[in-house]
Amino acid sequence: MASTTPVTILAGSLGAGKTTLLNHLLQHADGRDLAVLINDMGEVNVDAELVADGSELDVDDGIAELSNGCLCCELQDDLETAVVRLARSYEFDHLVVESSGISEPEPVARLFTTTSRVAARYDVDAIVTVLDTPLFIDTFAGEAVPERRTDPAAESDRPLSDLLIEQLEAANLILCNKTDRCEPAELAETGALLDALRPTAETIHTEFSAVDPDRVLGVDRFDPRADAQRGRDRQDHGRGRGQDSDHDRDVDHTHRHPSEAYGVDSFVFRARRPFHPDRFAALLRELPAAVVRSKGTVWVAGTDMQLSLSQAGPSVRLTATGPWIATLPALERDLYRSNRPDLEWHDEFGDRQTELVVIATAHDDTGEHNDFDAEIDGVESRLRARLTDSLVTEIERDRDEFAPENSFPVEPGEETVLRRE
Repeated sequence: MASTTPVTILAGSLGAGKTTLLNHLLQHADGRDLAVLINDMGEVNVDAELVADGSELDVDDGIAELSNGCLCCELQDDLETAVVRLARSYEFDHLVVESSGISEPEPVARLFTTTSRVAARYDVDAIVTVLDTPLFIDTFAGEAVPERRTDPAAESDRPLSDLLIEQLEAANLILCNKTDRCEPAELAETGALLDALRPTAETIHTEFSAVDPDRVLGVDRFDPRADAQRGRDRQDHGRGRGQDSDHDRDVDHTHRHPSEAYGVDSFVFRARRPFHPDRFAALLRELPAAVVRSKGTVWVAGTDMQLSLSQAGPSVRLTATGPWIATLPALERDLYRSNRPDLEWHDEFGDRQTELVVIATAHDDTGEHNDFDAEIDGVESRLRARLTDSLVTEIERDRDEFAPENSFPVEPGEETVLRRE
């Protein structure tokens, strides 16, 4: 056996077809000795029983179960123990970890890429996300996400769209499953959205999760350094290239980078003035259906908190990640800046700014494609205008008092979810 064993992490929503894929891989291993680790959220690990039944295996034969929790959080210690025990007890060529449908794959991958005893025995080969393609289409058409304010530690009803996007953005390989239930136009649109969300991932269309194991196992697609950079690339892509408008020197109208795929495009909005909390909340609740994803850091007037914004489909999640450095006491602020010479700093506003990446489709309200350039330019120009109009004016900044607590988090770690109407 090699000095380290490759690991494939299977992710995807509940019912997407992960267990079916795992059974398929076991039944068509083609000489590979596979070990599997299965996580289920119930008291009884149904997935493990299904794998055993479908593959004529004993549940104890190379299958380690983790039940009643998700791999990315409370069972990390159990996961570490399980994979070390597998390595000590069995000879195998490849480990497949099937995570629960409500867990994030990146924290699982980090366990195998840190300095832990697990990393010494294993290397991540790929994160494979199984996509329920019809569900993906339906999710971005609408989802009943209630508005709420929550402590992340107590959260139990996370919007499906948030988790689905994170599973996709972490993937090195995406299996678009159940494609037999989709129209060609829907598949084309799905492909374009996936290309915008995760351009480095390979996409494979499947029915009943049937795929050549050689396209899933031993593909060596995971790059921990590249994946650590994920999420910063789009923001950096437009950094420093914007053209300041004559009417507002504090707003960066960063130019758009055209996509070649089916009417999906992205742009970056940057501003050195805060958002008015009421106007910005109204904008987030009225985002056009063409906006499928937005993510970044926002500055909202009336709070010293830096806010992280993540919108996927109809839900908009905002998290208070901590105070802006510019709002700290002078001694603490100067010490922080001396330790962070690369920190972007404005003479008047310090580190406070908005930097928001938006991914949109060239659809009108009927869902039909129009002329790509005209429609996507229209979506971008209208949204840029609304974003700019939502910023605090010079007069408001000097005179008005703001109440961000009505819609936005104002304490460290606090989150709010707004529902797109």
